[in-house]
Amino acid sequence: MNIIGIDLGKTVFHLVVMNPGGAVIAKKRLSRAQLLTFLGNTPPSLVAMEASCGAHYLGRQFLGYGHDVKLIPAQFVRPFVKSQKNDYVDAEAIAEAAQRPTMRFVPIKTEDQLDLQALHRVRERLVERRTATINQFRAFLLERGIVVRRGREQLRKLMPDILAEAEQHFAPRMARLLAVLAVEWRMLEEEIAGMDQEISRIAATDQACIRLQTVPGIGPLIATAMVAAVGNGAAFARGREFAAWLGLIPRQSSTGGKTKLLGICKRGNTYLRWLFIHGGRSVQHRVSREPHTFGHWLTQLESRAHPNVVGVAMANKLARIAWVVLNRQEVYRPAGPDPCKGAPGFGLKQSDTPISSGAQGSSINSLCSALTST
Repeated sequence: MNIIGIDLGKTVFHLVVMNPGGAVIAKKRLSRAQLLTFLGNTPPSLVAMEASCGAHYLGRQFLGYGHDVKLIPAQFVRPFVKSQKNDYVDAEAIAEAAQRPTMRFVPIKTEDQLDLQALHRVRERLVERRTATINQFRAFLLERGIVVRRGREQLRKLMPDILAEAEQHFAPRMARLLAVLAVEWRMLEEEIAGMDQEISRIAATDQACIRLQTVPGIGPLIATAMVAAVGNGAAFARGREFAAWLGLIPRQSSTGGKTKLLGICKRGNTYLRWLFIHGGRSVQHRVSREPHTFGHWLTQLESRAHPNVVGVAMANKLARIAWVVLNRQEVYRPAGPDPCKGAPGFGLKQSDTPISSGAQGSSINSLCSALTST
């Protein structure tokens, strides 16, 4: 089976064809229509591309033609790029990387996954716009000696009084600008609320999301974002790999046989990592108010680690549990009053589950020790 490496573009694509021995036998520069025609008339081959914008659509098309499609993260391709970089060299590097037996590939997303991912990205952009609008509003008030307590709700409560005072004491131009910002804020709140409702509807009907929401600290946002990002989690062999992909593990700088662990590596999906950390913090705060299955473990951890370290460690634990729920299609069942004392969860053998005492303790303890040392 030949290997075809494709360097993606918007309208022009460069591809390199290699034989099973790794020798280059053809190079082509094709338009989008020519690329689809060429691959449609080519015998079944291994087609490799970077996992960039448009790759999932083309991957589904090529699968329909009978090809074996592999999507490779861009950072894994760079080491294979030779000197004098150009589009053909990039395509050749992609083809070479696809032949490596230890290479990690990105599963092709379905249209439903891409739609759900787009929904989250638009919501994230609207939240950023809302934050920027509120900060600008506060800055204008501060320049005129008006200080409002932190928090959106506090500012929203005082908004009528602030606008009324602006009408009386501010210049007409500034009063109009504050009114414009208030209207923009209200519109953004309505759009975000509408997207939250749509995400909640999806989370309430999708079986994978329903199972994920049985895990403490995971709600509609995390459940739908995780399904959109990893599907059924088949790209990872275990929950530890998923947590590592999220960047919730220590960053290493080891040499000469000496292990040096730093803060978390922050690799992978930034948005999903941010959501899991917030989910971990919600569990952490809940434990302080009421009994919880993670209470004993969290209490011990809080006694020796910074609250931020505890939140990240909790996020690591939640990510690994969430992968088990998603991949094995089982709801979360608490292991008991202290999940870290060897009681297996999910009705699985303790040696198989990523939340058993051995697997959980070693990673979490190294994470905490690494974070507290920085």
